[in-house]
Amino acid sequence: MKRILFICLGNICRSCAAQTVMQHVVDEAGRTEEFYIDSAGIIDYHEGERADSRMRRHASRRGYDITHLSRPIKVDDFRRFDLIIGMDDSNIEALNRLAPDEACRQKIHRMTEWSMSYNDRDSVPDPYYGGDLGFELVLDMLEEACQGLEKAMRE
Repeated sequence: MKRILFICLGNICRSCAAQTVMQHVVDEAGRTEEFYIDSAGIIDYHEGERADSRMRRHASRRGYDITHLSRPIKVDDFRRFDLIIGMDDSNIEALNRLAPDEACRQKIHRMTEWSMSYNDRDSVPDPYYGGDLGFELVLDMLEEACQGLEKAMRE
């Protein structure tokens, strides 16, 4: 089983959306049993909260139901997961600081690594302080990157 953990700052927008989109992608590919997918945040500020209502609304329009409750990343996650995927430079830097050793740091990747049309971007932008277009852009980027990640995990 491949174990993937998506990470953003608070685990209420990007990472929980990535978790939901990736689960949908692997389900559609008939690979549900091959993956365990979760998400977490760098900070614990939103621990136990549902995803941001705006992200849930935009995701719902695309057929996604984000049910994850926010949680912070734990040191044990570095050992439990095969891939730990951050959404932006700040997430990647924090993950590298939190990783207990070099083997764990090797598991850290950037979400845009699996993007084709957004390969000119080095991050999935945080939509929290923006408007509707930001949430739509994030979902566009996540859908493409999750498709690319699932394909890469087949090879």
